[in-house]
Amino acid sequence: MKTTPFTEKHIALGAKMHEFAGYNMPIEYSGIIDEHITVCQGVGVFDVSHMGEFWVKGPQALAFLQKITSNNVAALAPGKIQYTCFPNEDGGIVDDLLVYQYEPEKYMLVVNASNMEKDWNWCVSHNTEGAELENSSDNIAQLAIQGPKAISVLQKLTDIDLATIPYYTFKVGTFASEENVIISNTGYTGAGGFELYFYPSAADSIWKAIFEAGEEYGIKPIGLGARDTLRLEMGFCLYGNDLDDTTSPIEAGLGWITKFVEGKDFVNRPMLEKQKAEGVTRKLVGFEMVDRGIPRHGYELVNAEGEQVGVVTSGTMSPTRKIGIGMGYVKPEYSKVGTEICIDMRGRKLKAVVVKPPFRK
Repeated sequence: MKTTPFTEKHIALGAKMHEFAGYNMPIEYSGIIDEHITVCQGVGVFDVSHMGEFWVKGPQALAFLQKITSNNVAALAPGKIQYTCFPNEDGGIVDDLLVYQYEPEKYMLVVNASNMEKDWNWCVSHNTEGAELENSSDNIAQLAIQGPKAISVLQKLTDIDLATIPYYTFKVGTFASEENVIISNTGYTGAGGFELYFYPSAADSIWKAIFEAGEEYGIKPIGLGARDTLRLEMGFCLYGNDLDDTTSPIEAGLGWITKFVEGKDFVNRPMLEKQKAEGVTRKLVGFEMVDRGIPRHGYELVNAEGEQVGVVTSGTMSPTRKIGIGMGYVKPEYSKVGTEICIDMRGRKLKAVVVKPPFRK
C-alpha cells in the first residue's frame, strides 16, 4: 500500500487503518460519530494527501480544459476554483474534480485518489491541443482543516487574512513559516474550513503547528469514515457511489456544472445537451427514512407495490439527525420532493421520503 507523509502519525495516534484507493489511510480515531460532531461543532484535521494533483500549463491550457471538462473554465480568474467533471463518450463521468486557476495559463486539477491513474491517462490521451501536463500527485501533500473553529486555528499561523478567502477561492503564501502554501476554501463537510497544499517536506512542521495552534479549541484528527458521513449529510456526491462511468451529470443533478456555452465543444456535449432538453430516465435524489433503518449502497428502492424504481447509492445513520439518510437513483416520476418510496432491506420494505439535501438542519 502507498503511504502519505502522515501515515506514521495516524498509526502512532492509534487510528484504525485500512486500504483506500491503494493508500494506507485512517478510517477512524475516536469513533465516527465523535469525529463527525467534532467537525460540525469545533475543528478537525483530515489527511487528504492521497488526492491527485495535475498541472495544466501553457497557451493551450484553456482550450484543452474547455474540451475535457463540463464546466466553463473561461469563467475562471486567477485565485478562483471550479467544481466540474470529465464527461466520457458514453454519457457517464470519468471523474469529478476541482480546477484551480493559478495563473492565466496555469491550472491545477484536483482529482479523486481512486481515479488518479485513470484520470491521468484520460487527460494524456485527449491532449490533442498540446497543453503542458504534469502529474504532481506525489509531490503535493494536502490537509483539510474543517469546522467552525478552523479559521481561528489557522489564522494564528499565517499573515494572509483568511476571511478574504471566500468559498471556492484560494490564495498562495506563507503558512507556519513554510512558503508557497496554497490555502483554499472548497470544503467537503459543510462545516466551513480550509485546505492546505504544500510540499511533503513541510508535512511534519505544518502538522505540528496546526495541532499546537488548535489545542485550545479541542482540535482532533479525523478519519475517512466521518468524511463520508459529513459529505453525505450535505448531499455531496462521492465518485464510485453516486457518480461513475455510467451516470451522466444530468442524471446526477449536476446540470449546473454542465455549461453548454458557445464555442465549448466538450466531450459528449451533444448527448448531454439532448438529455437536458428531453429529460432522463432516472434522477439522483436524497431521501430520509420514515421507518427505522439504515440504507446502504446497493439496496433496492421500491414503490408501495414492491416494484423496483431505483437503487441506493449512498446511505448512513445521520450522526446529527439520528435518522437514516441516503441518496439514490430513481425513475423521474418518483423524484419529486415529498414522494414516498421504500427501501428493500433484506426483504423488509421500510418507508422513506424524498427530500432535498442537505440533510443537516
